[in-house]
Amino acid sequence: MEISQPTAERTGRTPEAFRQNIVNNLYYSRGANVQSASPYDIYMALSRTVRNHLVERFRRTVDMRYAVNPRMVYYLSAEYLLGRQLPQNLLYTETDDIAAAAMAGSNFPLEDLLAVDEEPGLGNGGLGRLAACFLDSLATLDIPAVGYGIRYEYGIFRQEFHDGAQVEQPDEWLLLDYPWEFAQPDDMIPVGFGGHTEQRRDDKGRLEVTWRPAEQVMGEPHHLLVPGYGTTTVNFLRLWRARATREFDFRLFDIGDYASAVEHKVHSENISKVLYPNDNTPQGRELRLRQQYFFVACSLRDILQRFLRCGNPIEAFAEKVVIQLNDTHPVVAIPELMRLLMDEFGLEWYQACLLYTSDAADERSSVDLGGRRIIKKKTNRTHSRHVRIRRNTNSSTETTPCNNLRYEKKGH
Repeated sequence: MEISQPTAERTGRTPEAFRQNIVNNLYYSRGANVQSASPYDIYMALSRTVRNHLVERFRRTVDMRYAVNPRMVYYLSAEYLLGRQLPQNLLYTETDDIAAAAMAGSNFPLEDLLAVDEEPGLGNGGLGRLAACFLDSLATLDIPAVGYGIRYEYGIFRQEFHDGAQVEQPDEWLLLDYPWEFAQPDDMIPVGFGGHTEQRRDDKGRLEVTWRPAEQVMGEPHHLLVPGYGTTTVNFLRLWRARATREFDFRLFDIGDYASAVEHKVHSENISKVLYPNDNTPQGRELRLRQQYFFVACSLRDILQRFLRCGNPIEAFAEKVVIQLNDTHPVVAIPELMRLLMDEFGLEWYQACLLYTSDAADERSSVDLGGRRIIKKKTNRTHSRHVRIRRNTNSSTETTPCNNLRYEKKGH
């Protein structure tokens, strides 16, 4: 690559300006230089150059939405099969030909750099691809939307074959720096597990319930930009990484108990390690349930924060919020939203109960967690004017009165 110095321009659309922006990102983002840059350095600089074009569109999209305060669609899914981001974002920003011309004649042809791009380990199959297509379509149709999920550190697995047998290895897609995400560690959300509830009556005789969790895990948000095709709209996908509230026990480390010193961290952060952990054991079933509640709790709090930040009263929630649930994994969002509206916003049961969901059938099942039995009631189709929560299903849609729901405030 021709040696040049950094400049201030970030989104030039000529091959010369694009090449210069790659150099700028090589210096400012990577701390590298043209003379000694590796193919990975150039890939990172190229990716950030393309990302700058997305960021400019994203800025305009966000500014417009805060000015207009539109109704927002929130899409909750346990997995997303997004595909490689570099070729897609080159296409959607209409910089694919510009990038090819900018890299032509260099030691780093565009085809080689495309091969470096890692596919996010966030999905497995049809359900994840459906979710990715939903996000793509929402942006393409200029519908204000945010996707939510888990930032799995190791995806599902990487397949190898040894002596004719499949061997599962971690999918280390985050081993190196990932250029398409924005980490926001200063915006973490606490999520509780276990514990007990305390009840009291307020001055008007209304029951107030306070949950005292036995443990907490922090949800750290990372987001990926989701552009639309043939439009300047850019939505985003917000992924939650589990972080421990206590990273390290210095006292235990100091006496030589090194494993116990990080035990709390390992236990907390297992939540976002792997997509679909093996559920043949009680520990695996509990981890799956913790995953589902973790990302739902983080997402609902984030939705409420964004809703209130726009100056909306809680009574206008239905007019400004639509929540779509992708399959059964995030269905715990329904009782969790009920809990938040009642326990933290002071709404009555009948106000918070006005929900809409669809399900294939009424079903009651239980999960045995080594002596602790958690009953899961999948309630069939409830209609509401306050909040709409929809879940993808192949069944027809019916409605069921609110009083058919079961709710007991005896714990969480």
